[in-house]
Amino acid sequence: MQKRKKKGIIPQIMQRPVAFSVAFLAFFFIAYATLAAVGATPNPLPATTSDTTVATDNTVAATQDNPEAPVRVVAKDIGLDITVVNPESTDISVLDDALTEGAVHYPTSAPLGINGTVLLFGHSSYLPVVYHQYYKTFDGIQNLKTGQIVSVYSGTTEYRYAVTGVRVADSTDENDNQIPLYSDNKYLTLVTCDSFASKSNRFIVTATYVGAYDVHASAS
Repeated sequence: MQKRKKKGIIPQIMQRPVAFSVAFLAFFFIAYATLAAVGATPNPLPATTSDTTVATDNTVAATQDNPEAPVRVVAKDIGLDITVVNPESTDISVLDDALTEGAVHYPTSAPLGINGTVLLFGHSSYLPVVYHQYYKTFDGIQNLKTGQIVSVYSGTTEYRYAVTGVRVADSTDENDNQIPLYSDNKYLTLVTCDSFASKSNRFIVTATYVGAYDVHASAS
């Protein structure tokens, strides 16, 4: 009579699936408890966010989901500090009226905090006597230098932009008088304006985003 061959331990276990499952779970929990006791369990990965720009000291995140209206523009190097108004209509009369209240955020340009060009218009006048201060809103923007900072504020955040260029747009040149609204990054453009209806020589300042700062943290 032939002797029956002994089966290995693995085949024996596989023939008893319930016993195998119980033994495996028991082993797993004992091993995990041992690792936890010595602090050897893996740490969870941190949560990540998409489409976020974070600047340096005292900064806040500026996201595509958090657009904000500009309320103030400041350029300390030329003594500029003026209110920004936000008309909702592109009607010429509405925009011209808004120019008598401060700098004007052009309605179809980008708000703060998202990719796009924030376009601000303002009157300028070099007459010796000007009775209405808002006719001098953007006086001196042509004196800004490359690298100088222009800050645009929302109600909670200061958005800083570094000047990249200053030029005079020739009113007789249709191409030169165009103001592109780039959307691949965050930009700021300041433009002097006699009237939204007129074609005249104007100064155009371009700047690119460098950081967003919490207003209260910056003030402290």
